[in-house]
Amino acid sequence: MSTTPLAAGRRRRSPWLRATPYLAPALALYALFLIYPMLDSVRLSFFSWTGYATEPQRFVGVQNYLRLFTVDTVFWTAFRNSLIWVVLSLAVPMMISLLLALALNQGVLGRNVFRSVFYLPAVFASITVAAMWRWIYAPSIGAVDQALTLVGLGHLTHPWLGDPNIALFSVFVAAIWQGIGFNMVLFLAGLQQVPHELVEAAQIDGANAWQRFWAVTMPALRPTTVVVVILTIINSLKVFDLIVGMTGGGPAQATQVLALWSYTQSFSNHNFGMGGATATVLLLISLALVIPYLAWSMKGDD
Repeated sequence: MSTTPLAAGRRRRSPWLRATPYLAPALALYALFLIYPMLDSVRLSFFSWTGYATEPQRFVGVQNYLRLFTVDTVFWTAFRNSLIWVVLSLAVPMMISLLLALALNQGVLGRNVFRSVFYLPAVFASITVAAMWRWIYAPSIGAVDQALTLVGLGHLTHPWLGDPNIALFSVFVAAIWQGIGFNMVLFLAGLQQVPHELVEAAQIDGANAWQRFWAVTMPALRPTTVVVVILTIINSLKVFDLIVGMTGGGPAQATQVLALWSYTQSFSNHNFGMGGATATVLLLISLALVIPYLAWSMKGDD
């Protein structure tokens, strides 16, 4: 019995129709708690509002953006620090995570224990990590200064979170400690998908360890690397808890980032228009970094 095009089309659409009742609640929650606040933040960037319900929102057009780019000097400090954080995150933690994954993918004694130990910091809340590392960096009594003094390097003790020149990098060390475990697990999952036949074939052909890694392992890790890079960019741009808990954006705005400055403008300075404008700029930067990279990676797959 022949099938009409209309019946075939109905059968093709039926899986989507059957899935709709299950997807609808999640999509509704996603739209309510993510899409709507994001769009409303963009809308607020064109208004002047203190955040109090008794005061009206006054439309000011692009005035908030003009003030942001020409008057607000803290914005450019936060912009620079956010970009520094992204570059460092793409270079240092990703490399460490990949090296750990490669090491723990071998037949190392107790590798499951090491995997758990390296992943454990990723389970902790960021504000808890911030409190712990703030104690580690504490002047004189902190673990870092105590260790330096113990090994005879007391002259290297430093106000790690109080020096504007190194405060951002001191906070970044805490971010490395917390973040490498998650990326390590992703790379480990990717390494499990590398065909052993290809590795063995390359070894038989005389390829050394570096050649096998570069010609076989890395191409197989491409999908995993795309995911890790995108997540790293997004998480780097929205870093907030660690900086709030360790420095609060100080000293002298040296660790200020866009996410924190948007929050400060809105809830501390009661200027939701400027806060929305900062958040919108942060959103545009995220899209400008993620979308081209995603398009390039998909083109490479094709």
